[in-house]
Amino acid sequence: MSDIDVTTLRDAVALPTPATPYQGDIARYWNHEARPVNLRLGDVDGLYHHHYGIGDIDHGALGEPGAADYETRLIAELHRLESAQTNVLLDHLGPIKQDDTLVDAGCGRGGSMVMAHQRFGCSVEGVTLSVKQADFANNRARELGIENAVQARVCNMLDMPFTSGQAAASWNNESSMYVDLHDLFAEHARILATGGRYVTITGCWNPIYGQPSKWVSQINAHFECNIHSRREYMRALADNRLVPQAVVDLTAATLPYWELRATSSLVTGIEEAFINSYKDGSFQYLLIAADRV
Repeated sequence: MSDIDVTTLRDAVALPTPATPYQGDIARYWNHEARPVNLRLGDVDGLYHHHYGIGDIDHGALGEPGAADYETRLIAELHRLESAQTNVLLDHLGPIKQDDTLVDAGCGRGGSMVMAHQRFGCSVEGVTLSVKQADFANNRARELGIENAVQARVCNMLDMPFTSGQAAASWNNESSMYVDLHDLFAEHARILATGGRYVTITGCWNPIYGQPSKWVSQINAHFECNIHSRREYMRALADNRLVPQAVVDLTAATLPYWELRATSSLVTGIEEAFINSYKDGSFQYLLIAADRV
């Protein structure tokens, strides 16, 4: 896949000033990010994700460790678990019509947007602070011939360029840890139609543990993010007219992904923190689906 030159995209898109210096740092972080764990997994079938996976490992698909094609099979299995995670998120969006508009806040390279369009046939709008990610996602949509229905915009998810009530459903897939939750959910409540569905899948620290553990602190430092507590999610949703309809603990379901990834050539050094924090109960992986009332 050949990307459009970032300079050309800057000329074509009015790049908004990030709301805070921190968001400027995040934009630069993702503009320079090119981790093999994101790109090589996406190369399996052209769906490029920026999140983790859920589900049991298909050991039959892996074959025998040490076989010449074992690493290729392992990467394909990790990617299958990534896409399985997106499918679980899409399952919770509720009934979607072909003339609806969906919004992916923090869309990354666009894998979830493509999957949503393929499932529902509707328009999907993505937003990201990263020029490079928007470029990648839009180029991929053109390659698939769905550019009229799937589009990534460079903008702030706290100030999205959509009219009030425009979206039938919206989501954050592992992107809510980069913003204040009250500001984020206020914006989702604005763009969602009454009765519209908001879904997030996110890592959050467990308030029962007491405070963020050392593992959670390592994850924050690695990704330059600020992981929120489960309590903060529930409070911010309630304060912004988003009423939870489902809360699903995916912690046990995501551990196989991390344990498999830790054995691969794609390790980034953060795998231990995820595995240990999930096992000691200080970190949780949750899906929350809420309706706009």
